[in-house]
Amino acid sequence: MAWPIAEVARMSGVTARTLRHYDEIGLLPPAWIGSNGHRYYEERELLRLQQVLVLRALGLGLPEIGRILAAQVDELEALRGHYRRLLVERDRLDALAGTVAHTITELEQSRKDGTGMITISRPENLFEGIRSAHCMRALHGFPELAGAVERHASALSGAESEADERERTARMIRLAELLAVGLPADADAVQAEIDTQYRTLARIRKATAEEYRAIGRTCVENEHWRAVYEAIAPGMAAYQRAAIEAYAATRLS
Repeated sequence: MAWPIAEVARMSGVTARTLRHYDEIGLLPPAWIGSNGHRYYEERELLRLQQVLVLRALGLGLPEIGRILAAQVDELEALRGHYRRLLVERDRLDALAGTVAHTITELEQSRKDGTGMITISRPENLFEGIRSAHCMRALHGFPELAGAVERHASALSGAESEADERERTARMIRLAELLAVGLPADADAVQAEIDTQYRTLARIRKATAEEYRAIGRTCVENEHWRAVYEAIAPGMAAYQRAAIEAYAATRLS
């Protein structure tokens, strides 16, 4: 049985334009092309499309997906591997959801108490379920920086990872306090905190001005990271981005 491209687009939620692009880059050729020029897909192609969509959902780019699919021999074993990845991602999202729920509860209580700020009983919890690697996957176009951070994160022991989470949380709280007192993003005290963040990253790999700006944008555009920043203090994600923009403009350009 074969399905035309329009039907495959309807079933999968992927646009026909995207399917044509997948064909053009050799990622998902159709089973055959009709005399009318339309692409047709059979069961084997639908299975491959499913794998592409699963890997995309896990944050992989098209070149990496192509390499994975080209290297696989047994489709059943490949699906088992994708399934294991999905379970790992599910566990990460469960931990993330628990983290955000815990922070929401604390924020609601702090507002009832009239403090206006969060009291975090376990600072490391704030970044539980969120790793640098997940942030870096959002940095499309900067594979060298993303690769360096992912390699560093994967090499950390459990204790080192927890220490990293605590330190990131502490940095975010210090920045939130500066936001709370009304300091602009380009104030010296704010820029000193951003410099600390940059130097921490530079121990892994020095980022260019454009790479660092991309990290700043990710704080707002990546839903997981934005949720963490906004849980600390409303407007925190945009404040972090603005501070990074100012730092990149004055110290990295």
